[in-house]
Amino acid sequence: TLTSRDKSENAVAMAGFPHHQLDGYLNKLIKQGFRVAVCEQVEVPKVAKGLVKREISQIVSPGTVTDSALLEPTQCNYLAAVVCHSSRNNTNEFGLSWLDISTGQFFLAQVDRQTLADLLARLQVSEILLDETDPDAIPSLGEGTRITTRPAWSFGGEHALGLLTTTLGVAALDGFGIDDSDAEAIRAAGAILQYVKESHHNALAHIDSIEKYRSSVHVEIDQATWRSLEVSQTIRAGHQQGSLFGVINRCVTPMGARQLGSWLAAPLREKEKIRKRQDAVAEFVENKPLQTDVRDQLKTVFDLQRLIARVSSGRSSPRELLNIARTLAALPQLKARLTARRSELLQ
Repeated sequence: TLTSRDKSENAVAMAGFPHHQLDGYLNKLIKQGFRVAVCEQVEVPKVAKGLVKREISQIVSPGTVTDSALLEPTQCNYLAAVVCHSSRNNTNEFGLSWLDISTGQFFLAQVDRQTLADLLARLQVSEILLDETDPDAIPSLGEGTRITTRPAWSFGGEHALGLLTTTLGVAALDGFGIDDSDAEAIRAAGAILQYVKESHHNALAHIDSIEKYRSSVHVEIDQATWRSLEVSQTIRAGHQQGSLFGVINRCVTPMGARQLGSWLAAPLREKEKIRKRQDAVAEFVENKPLQTDVRDQLKTVFDLQRLIARVSSGRSSPRELLNIARTLAALPQLKARLTARRSELLQ
């Protein structure tokens, strides 16, 4: 409803709603693909003359949501960036990076056009950043993916490298297995950090590592096969219920469900790693009391990944801080149940 607080000749029309309804309005706008600027009062109303001064505190977009009320607990919410090879003669090589700002999980990859399309389909990214001057269109994407164009300087190589090393607190990226052959991927990762920095100001503290995605480690699944197998959602309705994930997901924490989803999207192909995972599962299957104890213990913990991200951005509530404390208090008992186990992963 339009209103006006200032009754002078130059009155400014305003449209407001109660602050406790913010989540509801944000949710509707984000789902429609909008970017929303959240403005907050920065003056004490009693002292202010005329209209109370306001400033933009954050810009929320589909890929930069951190509030748990706006996120699906069992799904990652990825913001991605794509960079085409700097040489116009090589338009089949791309840099791809993706970040779930709500958990701090950060990845990059140097890929060809087909792998790029397949990866984006499996990751189900919420928003993709593109260089506004880049003439090469990325592969066609599913409905609901927002494309956001960004200025060319935010994809600059030196700028990206400096932003990455500063954010991760390292002198070089060698320790993450990243080198000069990943130039486009580094540019994409830098563009993501720049975008998040502008949107959320101080929301980078929980991003302390980055992982290089290697196709040699995972089974590659093309778009058509991914949809046909209905791994994460059904073909007809696009729902999680009825998909492979929906059927086998019995995780008692949101963190576990998201991990399971990530494993399904990138199955292992290294025999030794597969065996280690199978050994851990086998130990739980063979030891029902252990399985029950661990599940009961996990039911007492909260979504620590997303809670920590909220703290780093300075937007956590007293209830969220209390949930972190309760989770940390539960960890010693959980650790005690996993000591002296046979399988390496449980150890």
